[in-house]
Amino acid sequence: MPSHRKPRTRTRPAVPALGVTTAALASVSLLAQSADAAPTVPKPSIEEVQRKVDDLYRQADLATQKYDAAKEATSTQRAKVDSLLDQVAAGTAKLNDTRRVIGGYAAAQYRDGGVTPTMRLLFSDDPQAFFDQDQLMGRLSDEQHRTLSTFETERAANAKKRAEASRGLAALTTSQQTLRAGKEEVQGKLTAARTLLSTLTAREKERLAALEKKKQDEAERKAAELAARQAAAAREKPAPPAGQAPSAPTAPSGPSAPASAKAAKALAFARAQMGKPYVWGATGPASYDCSGLTQAAWKAAGVDLPRTTWDQVKVGTRVATADLQPGDLVFFYDDISHVGMYTGNGMMIHAPHSGAYVREESIYYMPVYGAVRPG
Repeated sequence: MPSHRKPRTRTRPAVPALGVTTAALASVSLLAQSADAAPTVPKPSIEEVQRKVDDLYRQADLATQKYDAAKEATSTQRAKVDSLLDQVAAGTAKLNDTRRVIGGYAAAQYRDGGVTPTMRLLFSDDPQAFFDQDQLMGRLSDEQHRTLSTFETERAANAKKRAEASRGLAALTTSQQTLRAGKEEVQGKLTAARTLLSTLTAREKERLAALEKKKQDEAERKAAELAARQAAAAREKPAPPAGQAPSAPTAPSGPSAPASAKAAKALAFARAQMGKPYVWGATGPASYDCSGLTQAAWKAAGVDLPRTTWDQVKVGTRVATADLQPGDLVFFYDDISHVGMYTGNGMMIHAPHSGAYVREESIYYMPVYGAVRPG
């Protein structure tokens, strides 16, 4: 008999959604950890920006000198390779002329019923083997003997030139790679400096300009002190005895007078370039880098200077800062990555850095390394 009892419905007690709650708590925990792990980087102060930008420009100056050196090495190596290739071409032409003469001897022997092995040896890869066979040597006239000897000498010399040209091409490739790397390094430093400056607000740029003005004022104060010391030293310098004529004409003396007529010409050239833009790697006439300007200025005076600051500092006579005269070259930083031309009174003309123009300012704007007097 079927049961008429109603089935009992089981009810499950309410259980908290542990999975959802745990996931939510884990997310909050992870977010908190992320916030703790990546704190906001504080924005650099204007003073820090100034130091960083100055350092980037100095690094760009250093990279520019490396680039200038690589460019000069590449140019020198290219000229050497071109010369070697010309010599190889000329040697090959001469070798072919001699080969044709030998071919005439071989043809004559063939027409006269000469020994066939002789003809083969004449065109062998090792003509010296021909001379080692006494029975064939007797068949050659003195003129033919000299021709064959000349041929062997020319071929050896041409092979040597070809090998030298091959090594030169390999060195040229290395120089070109160094040149490209130097270019990328300069561009990277300058881009970093521009990027850093672009993050500044108008107010921050005003504060940076004020710091720059303060730095320039301090450098000019030191320049004025140097000028005063130089003037005092010139006044205390004893004059030659009365009635004693100098044994030879001398250049004007004093701290504001160029050391020589050539120095005056170099300085006049440098002044004429003021206002032209700094461009790294440039040697004029529309733009210059620092060593390109000093090189061009002294070239106008008839003195050839090397291309880089590292080589220019080795030319001429070393001069103490207290003894500087217009036309002298002043070098900066321990790595000698910058140079300017002294104009007198503690000032110089130089091509500062990318974005600036050839200008006159205190030699104390940067740490002085030393100075030389070319010519």
